[in-house]
Amino acid sequence: MSEQAQLDTRFNEIVAWFEQLTPASLASIDQVYASQARFVDPFNQLIGIDRVAQVYAHMFATLTGPRFIVDERVVRGRTAFLVWRFEFGLNGKPRSIQGGTHLTLDEQGLISSHVDYWDAAAQVYEHVPVLGSLLRWIKRRLAS
Repeated sequence: MSEQAQLDTRFNEIVAWFEQLTPASLASIDQVYASQARFVDPFNQLIGIDRVAQVYAHMFATLTGPRFIVDERVVRGRTAFLVWRFEFGLNGKPRSIQGGTHLTLDEQGLISSHVDYWDAAAQVYEHVPVLGSLLRWIKRRLAS
């Protein structure tokens, strides 16, 4: 099997791990993330597998039924870009966030860098009372 075919297979395994992520499967995070993995999203910028695990544990503790659905992926060598939906419940209401993730694998096939790209203002903050009204007003004022 070629190196690229092996990397494609590895990214398929990683996508499956994300899509099947549960509090119990967090125990296998060391089979997905490198010990000094870098993780960045609109709320976090951290290094270390223990801290990455805390982000996911917090997600399960504060949201109802969180799950990732990967709709698209582009793989090039040891990097991939995933287009996803994150579905969850919050305060009894279903929510969905759309975004993308840039992943880089190390030599062992573990995630060494995970950077999420999604619009926190439109997809989270605009749903917060008062703050959401202010953000929507600003957005209307700036629109052409």
